[in-house]
Formats: sequence, structure tokens, C-alpha cells
Amino acid sequence: MGELSTNNALSVASKKRIQSLDVLRGIVMVIMALDHVRDFFYNVDATNAATVVTDPTNINTTTPALFFTRWITHFCAPVFVFLSGTSAWLMSRSKSKGELSRFLIQRGLWLVFIEVVVITFGWSFDPLYHLFFLQVIWAFGISMFVLGLLVYLPANLILCLGFIIVFGHNVLDYPVVERSIQTGFLSNLSYFAQFTVYDIVQGHSLMIIYAFLPWTGVMLLGYGFGKVYGPDFSAGRRKKLLVAIGSGLILIFLLLRFTNVYGDRVAWKIHPRGWMYTFLSFLNVNKYPPSLLYLCITLGPALIVLSLLENFGNRFTRLMRIYGRVPLFYYILHIYIIHMLVVIAFYASGYTSADIINPQSPFYFCPPDFGFSLPVVYMIWIFVVIVLYPLCKRYNEYKSTHHKWWLDYL
Repeated sequence: MGELSTNNALSVASKKRIQSLDVLRGIVMVIMALDHVRDFFYNVDATNAATVVTDPTNINTTTPALFFTRWITHFCAPVFVFLSGTSAWLMSRSKSKGELSRFLIQRGLWLVFIEVVVITFGWSFDPLYHLFFLQVIWAFGISMFVLGLLVYLPANLILCLGFIIVFGHNVLDYPVVERSIQTGFLSNLSYFAQFTVYDIVQGHSLMIIYAFLPWTGVMLLGYGFGKVYGPDFSAGRRKKLLVAIGSGLILIFLLLRFTNVYGDRVAWKIHPRGWMYTFLSFLNVNKYPPSLLYLCITLGPALIVLSLLENFGNRFTRLMRIYGRVPLFYYILHIYIIHMLVVIAFYASGYTSADIINPQSPFYFCPPDFGFSLPVVYMIWIFVVIVLYPLCKRYNEYKSTHHKWWLDYL
């Protein structure tokens, strides 16, 4: 009888959610884990032990397999942030403006705390916190905070603000503009940072990886976009609109990228390594901060996939839906699981405690010559995703059948 009531509660909770959003979010969360496994485990190409590739998108040193292992994960952050904005709009249908504003502001600040304290340690395993990271959860949190301040405005106005930020922020890349407004910490925090490090106190520093302004624009777009899931839109009309917008974004990418006139800091070029590397150069758009072209080529295909997921379900989508329902739980857990696997591999490879700290890396247990080939990285990624499934499933069941205030924050 207890199991039956649990299943009924899960069914009711499921009906309140937009299943396609959960599935797409779950897919990008799974893909994201690949990038983080690669960060920790990939170092040396097994076919050429003398070749160490530190940047998988460096066209001069990368390989197609390594490049696309990194490039496919570009979809994760934009989709995650965009759908968070959409979820906020869906919440606005059941909360007052004041309730929604308070929730978004509180949760945004909570996410910043989680990034600085919990996730920083998960990445570094440094108990003394010599280096703090401001990554995607920080950008997500501060964007949510800003959205919490703006929800009193009409949704269409918020959509316009998001459009202006996303389509206009690359104006800041022009040297004459950049020189006039890049004045230090705040300008780096909002836009110009590219793994920029600031000393806080002696022995402790802060690395800004995700400048928040473009990501805030993406969240505002997601919020304004949410109304397509309102009662005024039929499923058929919504699917056509998703395909039209997604196709339009891809077309914008192709036109602007081909002409190199606007939308990314680095122009593509004919590469001496051949046509394949010229193609990689064409695709190699800037993530830090995310350029307009980066956002077009990630959100465009994502919206088309979202249209395909409408009223579509099979075993794969049911699996992905579980990950997508508990994204923050998944995110925190997967960082810790990956790093614990690093520790196991570290000692299994014959390293000792003297090798834990690598002066060239902020990650503990990652000595300079530590790492495996790309196929091994993929096997570890699959293992991590499989291990996470029952944990996410159990937590989703608990979250769907219990009504505790803290569950809204994890």
C-alpha cells in the first residue's frame, strides 16, 4: 500500500512538470559529465606519449576526436541556464511576483555559496581553499538573483532585455570599447574575465571562469521564452515555433561566422593542417565569455531537439528525465564522484602522498604525467553516469513525495 501511494505521488508530480524540458536538461547533464571526466583524466594521447594536449580546442595541437569531445559539451551550460529561466517562468504561474522574486534571489545567493564552498572543494580537494572558482553555478546563481529583481517587469520586457544582452554583448569585444570600460575586477566579473585570477588574501585567490553578464542574458531569454508553455500555446504551434527559432539561430550562426563580421572574438581561417582543421576553426567559437555565435550554435539545435521531444517517450528519455529532474544534486555529486575516482586511480598508478600537490594544477591528486587515453576517458564517463542513476532516481523519488523547504534548494 505504501509503494502504491508513493507511485501515485510520483505520477502527480510528474504531470506538473514539462517532460521535454526535464529530458533535454538530463541529456545535457549527462554530456557535461564527459567534459569534467576529460578535465581530470585525459592528459596524454596513448598513441604518442610525448604529445601532451592541454587545450582540446587549440586547432594547432588538437585532434578531431579530442576537439569534438570538448565541443559537444558546449551545449551544456547554455541549455542549462536557458531552461532554468524557462522553469522560473513556469513557477510564476503558481507564485505571486513577490514570492517568485524572494525565491529566485534566495536561491541565487545559495547557488553562489554552493559554488564557492562546496563545488570549489569538489574540484580541488584542497582543504585550505588556496583557490576559489567562479564557474557555471556562480553564473547561474547571480543570473537567478538578477532575474529575481526583474520579475516585476512584464515578461516581454524581460525577453527584450535578454535579447539585447545576448545579441549585443559582443560589441564590448571591439578594442576601442573594451579599453574604455574594462576597469578592473567588476568589469572582469561581469564580462571580460578569461580564467582571470585575483588575490584575496595572502595564499588565497579567486579565479573568474564564467563572467556572468552573457549568461544572465541567456536566463532572461529563457524566462521570456517560457510563455510558449502557457495555456495559449498548443503543442503543435509550440513545436513549429521551436523549429523556426532554432533554425533561425543556426542560420544566424552560419551567416555571421562565414563573414566574420560580428559575433565572436576569434575569426575562423583556412588552416594549414587541411580542410578538417579549417572546419574545426569554423566551429571553434568562444565560450569564455560565451559569444553570440557560441550561443546560436548551441541553443539553436537544442530548441529543435526540444521540439522533437514533445510528446515523445521511450526508455532513453525516461532515463534522461531522471537526471534532468535533479540537476543540482547531480552536478554536485558527479564532481565528487569523478574526483574520488581520480584519487583511486592516483594511488593505483603508483603515486604517493608526495605527488598529491601539483604546482601546475589547482586539482589535488593530478600530477603532471597523470592521465589516460581518450577511450579510457569515455569508459570512465559511462561508469560515472551509471553510478549516478540510482542515486538520482532515489533522490527524485524522495523529492517528489516529500514537501520540505530545503528540497527547493537542492
